[in-house]
Amino acid sequence: MKKSPAHRLTVIALACAAAALVGAGVESTRAQAGDIDEVVSPNGVAPKLQLTAAQRTAIYQAVSQDKSKAAPSRFPTTVGSEVPPMIELYMLPDDILANNPVTKLYKFTNVEDRVVLVDPTNMRVIAVIGPHRDE
Repeated sequence: MKKSPAHRLTVIALACAAAALVGAGVESTRAQAGDIDEVVSPNGVAPKLQLTAAQRTAIYQAVSQDKSKAAPSRFPTTVGSEVPPMIELYMLPDDILANNPVTKLYKFTNVEDRVVLVDPTNMRVIAVIGPHRDE
């Protein structure tokens, strides 16, 4: 029995809808996995890293004093902000990576007195760690 063009289009539409729902489920699962959230900013969606106060303190103490790893120019350091491509990014120290495996995906630079963690794949700020507990 030959299927009508309308039937074929219905089957294709249902297959596309099913694929879209599966893809949305994967994105939702990925956004909820581990210590990473997503933040919607005017520049789009950017991951936001959730760190404990102890983890933030350890990262800040490990990298903030190295003035050779400071960004040569200022740029917006709010979570979700785009990082200019000319900014050099650095790997976190091995002890930080060992204690916080999720940070292996990210690099950092220092801006003024803050450590700025960056997702190097999309060049977006994912966390800003300052000298004070509330940052």
